[in-house]
Amino acid sequence: MQHIEVEKKYAVPDVEALKARLRKLGGTQGEPTHQVDAYFNAPHRDFLAPEAISEWLRVRTDEHGSSINYKRWLPVDAIDKTHADEFESVVDDVEAIRRLLQMLDFLPLVTVDKTREVWTLPTVEVAVVVDQVLHAGDFVQFEFKGEADTVEDATARLDEFIAGLDVGLGDQVDRGYPQMLLGREH
Repeated sequence: MQHIEVEKKYAVPDVEALKARLRKLGGTQGEPTHQVDAYFNAPHRDFLAPEAISEWLRVRTDEHGSSINYKRWLPVDAIDKTHADEFESVVDDVEAIRRLLQMLDFLPLVTVDKTREVWTLPTVEVAVVVDQVLHAGDFVQFEFKGEADTVEDATARLDEFIAGLDVGLGDQVDRGYPQMLLGREH
């Protein structure tokens, strides 16, 4: 399932309880990274026009460098998305990318400023990241990283992992950080 992302996000009422549970499962916490994600709207297609946003173009900068990412959630016309096509590449000259987008009339939409902690768990096919998002709160994202024949299989295995955590999570969040900061429900 290359270039297909299956993930679930939850609000986290008690980040320390979540981290303690991850440690108990043998998890190790990576160094926190400060990420600044600039989102852009396309001149040929308004990403904000549909009732449920289905695509983003993002430029990320953090301590390790920069990247550009395009994500399209599927099903495109559905309110509830199940997975996404995702294409990301490292960028050597982020200022050149910003100027290129400006020259092509891509407009800045919103900037997401967050601190991300990536957790590694032994023998688990799920990536766990804990995000502290400025003006939005604390969240955990679980992303399926194993081999699966279908999105449904990957989702079922992801759900099984989350249920087995046995830790209090907040509500599941079915929108991205940009939607939150823009005040969009979908």
